[in-house]
Amino acid sequence: MATIQTNVLPKSYTLPSISNASIAGPSTRRLLPVGRALVSHLRLTIHHGHSFEAHDAHLEKERQKLEELQNSSGNGDDDLGVGDEPESAELLALDPKEWKKHDYYAVLGLSHLRYKATAEQIKIAHRKKVLKHHPDKKVTSTAPQSTSSLLSGVNLNTNDDAFFKCISKAHEVLTHPEKRRQYDSVDHELMDSQEDDPTPTTFSKSKKGLTDQEFFKTFNPIFERESRFSRKQPVPMLGDIDSSKEHVEGFYDFWYNFDSWRSFEWLDKEINEGSDNRDDKRYTEKKNKTERARRKKEDIARLRQLVDLTLSLDPRIKRIKQQEKEAREAKKAAKSAPASGAVTPQKSKAQEEAEKAKKEEEEKAAKADAKKAKAAAANAAKKARRAARAAEEGGAAS
Repeated sequence: MATIQTNVLPKSYTLPSISNASIAGPSTRRLLPVGRALVSHLRLTIHHGHSFEAHDAHLEKERQKLEELQNSSGNGDDDLGVGDEPESAELLALDPKEWKKHDYYAVLGLSHLRYKATAEQIKIAHRKKVLKHHPDKKVTSTAPQSTSSLLSGVNLNTNDDAFFKCISKAHEVLTHPEKRRQYDSVDHELMDSQEDDPTPTTFSKSKKGLTDQEFFKTFNPIFERESRFSRKQPVPMLGDIDSSKEHVEGFYDFWYNFDSWRSFEWLDKEINEGSDNRDDKRYTEKKNKTERARRKKEDIARLRQLVDLTLSLDPRIKRIKQQEKEAREAKKAAKSAPASGAVTPQKSKAQEEAEKAKKEEEEKAAKADAKKAKAAAANAAKKARRAARAAEEGGAAS
């Protein structure tokens, strides 16, 4: 058995002195509930009634749902319900050279979403279209066959990839933020809907006016459509018949000062390819710049006219004016009432002028009387001085 060697303490060793320091008393500190354990506890308590069985059942249900979504997609991604719209013969016959005239949302099967389509939805829709229309995977029974045994089964129809080029162009534009913004500014559906917007002649005096329900049904979708172009978000909407005065005033103040990011570069005239003439390029660029400015000015005027028309037909404006008139009259009545609360009849302007004239006449008469009294006092003093002098002269003569 091993032994432990210890050194013997020297005879000069003394015990250390005990300090007078005292141990601090206990203090209370607040612990903040944070972390994954708290989140799990809250989820278990709030969503599952503190039942582990319900929590496990929920996790199993989510797992099964995820498996179903993965199995429904060939590449394991959720397709988000995009890219499956029917393709018309006109759509499939698009010419890639006329790419500026294409409806890119229809090409990718996103017509029901359009500018609301997210980047993930565009990505998935493009993948599905590529898998369906890629020239290497597309099988055509009418493809011309080569007589050579080396090229047997190879599709020699060079026009089969036309729609695939349209798909690639659509993906290029819609995934580029600046190009997509330019395209959304002149979207086919947007331009068509703007042509159907009401004008002042639509609601002329000779025609039947709009009811409250028809007014909001007509103009609410228009301002929701135009709100996408606002630099300031969120955008106040038209509201309803019960909207407050502050909401109505805020709405028209915002739209009369609307700051739009809408641009019209997409409609620029293309510079001829292969042209080396710098003068032609400068002329085309200058003309495009002028046209963009003109279209922007027309768009601002169009929106201003739309707001003016909405204001002139808004049924809430009449109600607000009536409320303001009643408030002014109540304030005026309260101002003219005495402190006791009794209501006194208001004097007319003619009565006030008559009282003023009477007061002026009384003041003039008082001044005239004072002047006469002063003259009489002066005359009496003069007579008194004369009498005194006469008395003095009489005494001297005697």
